[in-house]
Amino acid sequence: MTTPAADQPLIPRPPSTVTALRQAVAQISPAALPVFTRELDRAADQARQGSDLAPLRRFIAQWAIHVEIQRRPRWAAELRRWEDVAATGDVAQVRTAASEIGKILDAAHAAVAATRP
Repeated sequence: MTTPAADQPLIPRPPSTVTALRQAVAQISPAALPVFTRELDRAADQARQGSDLAPLRRFIAQWAIHVEIQRRPRWAAELRRWEDVAATGDVAQVRTAASEIGKILDAAHAAVAATRP
């Protein structure tokens, strides 16, 4: 049995490093690259000011999830659809959208966590 194209990742899962994530973002969601760069600069500044790597760790975790979702066309499309519902729907639709967005994020977190040593 073959898997539909929408279920096939566009790229292999990159390692959770700044360089690998930047390359992945440039490849699968280039419009997000300026945000990636701004957030990286902010995280690096915070890390320097506080002598703490936590801001960089949060940045990497956030962008690893972004890449995980965007590399899977079905997940990315579903996320966009539910984000649109959340922005324009009534209260019940917004609740449903929040739940569905949570499921996508949970699945992405689980996928990324499964590859950590």
